[in-house]
Amino acid sequence: MITNIPSEVWAFDCEWVPDLLAGRLLYKLPDDLPDSEVLKVMWSEGGATEDDPTPFLKTALCRVVSIAMVIRRKSKDGAVQLFLTALPEEPNDPVQNDESYILKRFLEEGVGRRDPQLIGYNSRNSDLRILTQRAIFKGMSLLAFSQRLSAKPWESQDVDLMNIVSGYGKGYTATLNEVATLSGIPGKLETSGDDVCGLFYSEKLEQIVQYNCFDALTTYLVWLRMAHFSAKFSADEYIQEQVRVKNMLEVMVQKQENGYLQTYLDAWQRLKEQTGQLSDGVFQQT
Repeated sequence: MITNIPSEVWAFDCEWVPDLLAGRLLYKLPDDLPDSEVLKVMWSEGGATEDDPTPFLKTALCRVVSIAMVIRRKSKDGAVQLFLTALPEEPNDPVQNDESYILKRFLEEGVGRRDPQLIGYNSRNSDLRILTQRAIFKGMSLLAFSQRLSAKPWESQDVDLMNIVSGYGKGYTATLNEVATLSGIPGKLETSGDDVCGLFYSEKLEQIVQYNCFDALTTYLVWLRMAHFSAKFSADEYIQEQVRVKNMLEVMVQKQENGYLQTYLDAWQRLKEQTGQLSDGVFQQT
């Protein structure tokens, strides 16, 4: 369960796609084979069927294309600030689209220097795993991050929300979308994880980053709810924490490039109404 709330918390989410170089190397494919054919081979080797032509591939065969996070930072005087940020910061910049840039910014310049508590959903077995694999493949040296990974689950400061609410067996698992939606929090909206590969290889990285930000927001709001469940926030404090998120988004949507966040705000308000939670006052306060 959630045992403490440190001064710096990052609720994060990663997006990845099949790595064409990995496919060419591991399956000894010719350099002149079209990318689309490389993808077909990778999916075929990954167990593609007629019903599932694009199966989930091993993370080792994929590359990270986006990382989004909601950052909660509490200063020594008790003031709390929230930030929503994503990598690459500029999706159309070829330099920032490079995987090494994304990994360095997040793992070395971010996690390594700030030492935040990382909050994810199935992050221990998926997000943190692919970040570790890809950092090793890129030859990175990350002492602080490697020490974080070696900590036993009960000793780690990081929180995998899925471990709290999901059990073993088909009838006991719970996805982020299910937990969020039934809690009055937006889950999957216009895009799903299955769309990411097609978006990336059709050069629509901006849409991936936006989708990634939605998932980071959802992860953060689910974390707030679980922290309240663990009595780390009182009822009034929990409402105030949600208001902080709403206020942050309302400020951000004033900029044209952040207009997509209005979709999230609208979905959040609608779900609160559908689940009978609109009376908590989050969408009435200023």
